[in-house]
Amino acid sequence: MSQDPAVIDLDTSLGYLLKEASSALRAAMEDVLRPLDMTVTHYSCLELLAQRPGLSNSDLARGVFVTRQSMNVLLQALERDGSVTRPEADRVGKVLPARLTAHGRRQLAKASSAVRDVERRMLAGLTADDQRTAFRILHSMTTSLRSG
Repeated sequence: MSQDPAVIDLDTSLGYLLKEASSALRAAMEDVLRPLDMTVTHYSCLELLAQRPGLSNSDLARGVFVTRQSMNVLLQALERDGSVTRPEADRVGKVLPARLTAHGRRQLAKASSAVRDVERRMLAGLTADDQRTAFRILHSMTTSLRSG
């Protein structure tokens, strides 16, 4: 009995395996971030702001994989809790670049430590060479998909 070529065999589908790994990673990250009153999106926003200060709402949304509207809601919440600050108005027009506050940096330090532990657990079964190979392969797949 031959399998229909139009049907994806989930046991051998790399795409399905990547989605399964992504879901497992997200769940593990949510588990360690929840006690810190953070979500993966919240953490990702703080991490991006730390590494690339002054990003616009649109840049942050793209980097965190959410809509501009969702990012705006998150930034407002982060402003209310004192994690970020944004100017009231900017010379450039609508762009109101967000910046981490001292409180935001302290929150990020705790969250980054927890997330690094998850990543170490995820990579525990791989040698350093395996890790480099996986990084190279995943980067190549992403580049291939984005280039059309």
